[in-house]
Amino acid sequence: MENRTRILIIEDESNIRRFVRLALENENYEVFEAGGIKRGLIEAATRRPELVVLDLGLPDGDGREFITDLRTWSAIPVIVLSARSNENDKISALDAGADDYLVKPFGAGELLARVRAQLRRQQPASQNEPFIRFSDVCIDPVRRIVEKNGHPVHLTPIEYRILTYMTSQPDKVITHQQLLKAIWGPGHTEDMHYVRVHMANLRKKIEQNGSMPKHLITEAGIGYRFVSTPA
Repeated sequence: MENRTRILIIEDESNIRRFVRLALENENYEVFEAGGIKRGLIEAATRRPELVVLDLGLPDGDGREFITDLRTWSAIPVIVLSARSNENDKISALDAGADDYLVKPFGAGELLARVRAQLRRQQPASQNEPFIRFSDVCIDPVRRIVEKNGHPVHLTPIEYRILTYMTSQPDKVITHQQLLKAIWGPGHTEDMHYVRVHMANLRKKIEQNGSMPKHLITEAGIGYRFVSTPA
């Protein structure tokens, strides 16, 4: 029997739920549905999906409540769908534990691209490949060496920590607050200028064109995303 990738949709609007389900089923994913938080948590626990597509505005609560509960027992990726385009809503959902965010209306192509990106993150890395590679960059985490085109890249300790933190979570949106907390500690979550300065310097050293990055991508008003293979 074919072992298909399982995806759970939690969405109360039947037309959107049907649109998402058909888009996913056309790509041969096995799809399960729920119309609210409570049912969604039951489906997540029993079906054990590899990914969740979640609406924020649900009849029995805010989708962020689902994320908070889910994150106490599972790390499966969550893509949020919402009509809320406010940056604070996006940041709040991502800080709660969501992995990506799509604002309605969206196309099937964009949805499927995000789904594939999140599923790639779940694939275990080869045990025989200790290096992190993208484009012409190679990171050796054991020796803490970064090379570009075979030549050493001299990074500051902060730049190295930012790079390895971002590359350890490909295709995931990292908020400014998450990055600040991870690199500088919980006392610096409002010091966004720290991130901007170091990210600009890191891009100059890593990207082909620091002013037009293809790997360390800005998510406007929210944070950053590392993309190993640009579209």
